[in-house]
Amino acid sequence: MQNVVLFGPPGAGKGTQSALIIEKFHLIHLSTGDLLRSEIAAQSPLGIQAKSLMDAGILVPDAVVIGMIASRLEAHPEAQGFIFDGFPRTIAQAEALDELLAGYHSKISRMISLVVPEQELKQRLMLRGKALGRSDDNEETILKRIHEYQEKTLPVAGYYKASDKYFEISGVGTVEEIFGRISQLLETPTI
Repeated sequence: MQNVVLFGPPGAGKGTQSALIIEKFHLIHLSTGDLLRSEIAAQSPLGIQAKSLMDAGILVPDAVVIGMIASRLEAHPEAQGFIFDGFPRTIAQAEALDELLAGYHSKISRMISLVVPEQELKQRLMLRGKALGRSDDNEETILKRIHEYQEKTLPVAGYYKASDKYFEISGVGTVEEIFGRISQLLETPTI
């Protein structure tokens, strides 16, 4: 089983590359945002709990998100693996995910970090914001998002580096070139 954390700052191309990885390697996509929306729509006990917290302006606790991930793991016992999108974002979440996967006799195989220079990220996010009519198409907002990632999320990379699961891939080039580098890594057996 191959469980992959796709990692990188806003604008690195995680969404685009996730879709290609899912298609080629037949992994199940686990996006915490999608999971939350799905559980809320289904009015599951976890969804009801998450909605009441969100309505109160409170962040959904890690335990609730881990519970949702556990539900998805249980719903796909035949899976060849999972790709985690938007999770983990903190070392505590990474530790909780490791503990959860160990209960299924599984683990994270790799964290693939898409590395893109800040200037390129700004350009991509400005174009995406304008094309989609998003409010985050100005440089100030974009820089805040990038710096938020660097301060709060980037430390998770160190957690996976410590266990030799961290791999950097250049996120610059055509979609096909970047995917070629990712594919080469995923086709290499893990230890």
